[in-house]
Amino acid sequence: MQIGVPAESMAGETRVAATPETVKKLKTQGHVLRIEAGAGIAASVPDAAYVAAGAEISDAAAAWSADLVLKVRCPVEAETPRLRAGATLVGMLNPFDAAGLQRLATAGVTAYALEAAPRTTRAQSMDVLSSQANIAGYKAVLIAADRYQRFFPMLMTAAGTVKAARVVILGVGVAGLQAIATAKRLGAVIEASDVRPGVKEQVESLGARFIDVPCTTQEERDAAEGVGGYARPMPQSWLERQKVEVAKRVAQADVLISTALIPGRPAPVLVTEDMVRSMKAGSVIVDIAAPQGGNCPLTEAGKTVVKHGVTLVGETNLPALVAADASALYARNVLDFLKLIVNPDGALHMDLQDDIVAACLVAHAGTVKRA
Repeated sequence: MQIGVPAESMAGETRVAATPETVKKLKTQGHVLRIEAGAGIAASVPDAAYVAAGAEISDAAAAWSADLVLKVRCPVEAETPRLRAGATLVGMLNPFDAAGLQRLATAGVTAYALEAAPRTTRAQSMDVLSSQANIAGYKAVLIAADRYQRFFPMLMTAAGTVKAARVVILGVGVAGLQAIATAKRLGAVIEASDVRPGVKEQVESLGARFIDVPCTTQEERDAAEGVGGYARPMPQSWLERQKVEVAKRVAQADVLISTALIPGRPAPVLVTEDMVRSMKAGSVIVDIAAPQGGNCPLTEAGKTVVKHGVTLVGETNLPALVAADASALYARNVLDFLKLIVNPDGALHMDLQDDIVAACLVAHAGTVKRA
C-alpha cells in the first residue's frame, strides 16, 4: 500500500505525522512510504533520515495521492482536493469542526480523527490528546520560567536569600500534571486546582498542594466524577466557591498555568480580570486553553500581552514548540492506530465493531459520521 505524508501547511505547525522510526516499521510491513520533501525539517528530521529508513522523498502531489495519507492537522480547504477519492486519511482532524468534516466527506475520503479515540486502557497507546498535552504542560512551564523575571527555586547566596516562585496550576489533566512535575523540578512551590476531587492524591504525589473545594450536593459530586476521562461542567454553586478559593491563591501567585478544557466547548473562564488585577507586577499567566477562548478573558490567542502588569501568554500550539519529541510521540500514536485499520497483508479495512475505529471514524462514503 502507498502511504503519503504531506508537509503541514498550517501556520506555526512544525510537527510531522511520521518519523524515521515509524517509517522503518511500516516499510518492513511492505508499504511504500512517500514523504513530501522537507516535511520533517521543522521537526529536526531531514529528508536523508527518511531515505535511510526506507522512504521515498516525493513532491506534494505524490504524497497527497496515496492510498493512505497521514497528517497532523486537518487539511485546509485548498488541500482537500488533493486527496484521492476513496483514499483514507488519518490525523487530528477536529471532530467538532463540522465544516471541515463535510469537506472530507464531499471529497469521498474515509477519515479518522484520532482525538475522538475513547479514553480506555486499550486506546492509551493511540491517545494523541494525552501525548501532546503532556508536551504542552512541560513547555508551558518553561515559557513561564523564561517570561518570569525571577528565579523559580529558592536560592541562598552571599547577597541574600531568593524565595521560591509560587506557581498555581488550574486543571489537573495530563497537561496539568506534567506542569506540576516540571515546575517541581525547577524548584517552585506549587498549588493546583481541579473540579475532580479524585486527582488530589495525584497532585500531592507530585509534591504540590491541592486547592480543595468540597462538593456539598449530589449534583456537584456527580459532575465532579467526569465522564470518559474528561471533566464535565460543574454546577454554578460549586464554581462560585471554587472561584473564591482560587482567587486567594492567584493573588499570591507568581506564575499561573491554566489548562482547563472541555472537548467541543469554549474553555471555561477560571481567571477573571479582577484576579489578574490582584496579581503582583511581573507575574506570568500561560493559558494553555487559548485555542478555545482561554481560561482568562484577557488572553489573546497567538499573542503574548501585558495587562495590569501581568504577562499573559496565549500560545495556541505548544506541542509544535517541541516539534521533534511531539512528532515522535504522535507518529507512534498513529502507528498503533494503523494496526486497527490495516490488515496483515497490507490492505485497508474498517471494523466498526471495534470501539476505537468506530469512535474515530468521522467521514466515509460521502457522509459525515460525527459532528
